[in-house]
Amino acid sequence: MLIKEYRVILPMTVEEYQVAQLWSVAKSSKENTGGGEGIVVLKNEPFNNKTDLFENYMTGQYTHKIYKLQSKVPWWVRKLAPKGSLELYEEAWNAYPYCKTVIDNPDYMKENFFIKIESLHIHDNGSLENPFNLSKEQLKKREVVYIDIANDPIPAGDYVENEDPSKFLSKKTGRGQLGSNWRQTTTPIMCAYKLVTVEFKWFGLQGRIENFIQSSERRLFTKFHRQLFCWIDEWHGLTMNDIRKIEEQVQDELAKEIKEGSVKGYVSNDQ
Repeated sequence: MLIKEYRVILPMTVEEYQVAQLWSVAKSSKENTGGGEGIVVLKNEPFNNKTDLFENYMTGQYTHKIYKLQSKVPWWVRKLAPKGSLELYEEAWNAYPYCKTVIDNPDYMKENFFIKIESLHIHDNGSLENPFNLSKEQLKKREVVYIDIANDPIPAGDYVENEDPSKFLSKKTGRGQLGSNWRQTTTPIMCAYKLVTVEFKWFGLQGRIENFIQSSERRLFTKFHRQLFCWIDEWHGLTMNDIRKIEEQVQDELAKEIKEGSVKGYVSNDQ
């Protein structure tokens, strides 16, 4: 088991991020679906009185998705994995500002594999010592990783100039062109704390797979949040009612796109 806590600092409010995150998930889902790969949305509905999340968060939006991943994992995984095993099932409970996501592979790996992502969104600069109230034993295993959306290095294939927060300037908000010390000087400011727990039980491959998954999560969090900020002029001012309408439309589009066209979006670096 490998535990990392990613801390993504962002130049926006927690309220803005709720809309930004959902809008950007919808957009990136479309950009990563096609040619038999991508995302299928099975359910998107409210939930109430779920008592096993975190603290007093019990109400929000539940989603259930399938991820079809053939080209999005390294070649050595594709070689080992039986046909049909590269489908992941995701359940998510968005009780914003807390969210919990569980990803597994019930058809093949069963209880031997899961990714759990807990997210907490707070108006601060990522300075909380223990935002998820982890035990002493869990804290010993946890590694804290800060993500700087403007200055962290990214793979050349992920770089898009108009999605570079160090160059982008928002017309609506005037935010952007983030410098080397923007996290100390910019307002508003918030942190998306993301606790990622990975378990993959497979003799001889456990460490390699768990490290690959965690490095992939860091890559995805970095790319996604760079995009989320640079798309601010597209989502800023939208309401949650707007978001729910967009999600319904995108769900129908994904069902069509996954059957057509070519593979799109994120591809493994084949490490």
